[in-house]
Amino acid sequence: AASSRTERFTVNFTMTNLSYSTSLRNPHSAHFIATSRGLSAMLDRVLKNSSISPAYRGCTSNVSSPRAKKDRDSTGVDAICSYRDEPSGPRFDRVAVYHQLRNMTNGFTKLGHYSLSSQSLYVNG
Repeated sequence: AASSRTERFTVNFTMTNLSYSTSLRNPHSAHFIATSRGLSAMLDRVLKNSSISPAYRGCTSNVSSPRAKKDRDSTGVDAICSYRDEPSGPRFDRVAVYHQLRNMTNGFTKLGHYSLSSQSLYVNG
């Protein structure tokens, strides 16, 4: 019998209303931790309503590698998320997840209180 295994996928995007600061480079800073937790919770809410919901396990390592964009006016994010890949479960379809994220975030412009660059969303690519 085939068994399930945990697979990972990345969600990359840019927040246009979060200025990049040196505190976001430090994974132990209060600013980094609060931002990571908040973004993980917001991504969770969206992904739990997507087609991979039954297999979705959450965003592990929360938000990683924030980076300065456009003269530090905005911050890029790489979220590492995971799902359980089971023979009987839904297949992970990055295109479907991409479109669902776009649809559930107003054309990928809003995630909670964050404004997003609509052209910045990548799912596993």
